[in-house]
Amino acid sequence: MAEADAPGVAPWIARQRGQLLAQRGHAWLLHGPSGLGQYALALELARAWLCDAPTGQGACGACASCHGVEVRTHADLCVLMPEVQMLALGWPLSEKAQSDIDEKKRKASREIRVDAMREAVEFAQRTSARGRGKVVLVYPAEQMNAVTANALLKTLEEPPGDVRFVLASEAAHRLLPTIRSRCLAHTLHWPPAAEALAWLQAQGVPGPAAQVWLRAAGGRPDDALALARAGRDPQAWGRIPQALSRGDGAALADLAPPQVVDVLQKLCHDLLALRVGGAPRYFAGADLPQPGALPSVDVLTRWSALLRQEARTAEHPFNAGLMLEALVAQARETLHSRH
Repeated sequence: MAEADAPGVAPWIARQRGQLLAQRGHAWLLHGPSGLGQYALALELARAWLCDAPTGQGACGACASCHGVEVRTHADLCVLMPEVQMLALGWPLSEKAQSDIDEKKRKASREIRVDAMREAVEFAQRTSARGRGKVVLVYPAEQMNAVTANALLKTLEEPPGDVRFVLASEAAHRLLPTIRSRCLAHTLHWPPAAEALAWLQAQGVPGPAAQVWLRAAGGRPDDALALARAGRDPQAWGRIPQALSRGDGAALADLAPPQVVDVLQKLCHDLLALRVGGAPRYFAGADLPQPGALPSVDVLTRWSALLRQEARTAEHPFNAGLMLEALVAQARETLHSRH
């Protein structure tokens, strides 16, 4: 059975996989907003390129190569991610990196380390272990700093004959122009809402919750699934605007600071949309203030700018509790302002 029929592979990912496999190229850049399946599509391409019996629609899902990818041990696949994501997704770190983290010499990195990239470049020069070429998968590619990206650049310019690269990014504008120019670009497709809802339900998310989380994720199915699996109450999502109007931040108390800022930015977006006659994207209209009770465009624009500033330091707040209090107070003041 072709991998296109395997459970868990979203239909819109399967369609794009077939389109890309029909094209030639040694380096692909898959890009678009978060939550559209960049990593899933990149892994599907790698799986198909390495498969012993691939079809035009993808990997067979049954050969030794497919099993090696599934259990994260394929000798001809090199995965480059920030170490925190490698660990979260079950990819093994190098012995030295794992030892340093286990011995608390340092924390797992949040960017793609240059030494890991150098190991990947060396990997690309070696002979294929299974005779079907090699693949280097980089995700999220924007987590390469300039030094790391430059370490990759020469290999992209003069690739060995049997290696392919797939870079997956949720912020391709942050990549070096020289990296972008050496890849074939593919923009991830937005799936139809009905298809995304059906897929979420197939992943075990009940229908009403799937609708809430897909809206909260702005229509991005991977992000919606992550929200659903976080164990939060979907009904609580719609109560956030009214709670913030009262100065009650309890619904946000269990979120990390970057997540709090993200929720507030979504609320600000929807209020601005309503103010200029548009439709909300993240919250149901019934959960938001009525048109006559909306803050002005100037007030909302100032709040948006403040939230962008907060987002820059949210990963490392001085005091997460104080930051939440300040953000909730700021939201309450904004929601009650009429100037």
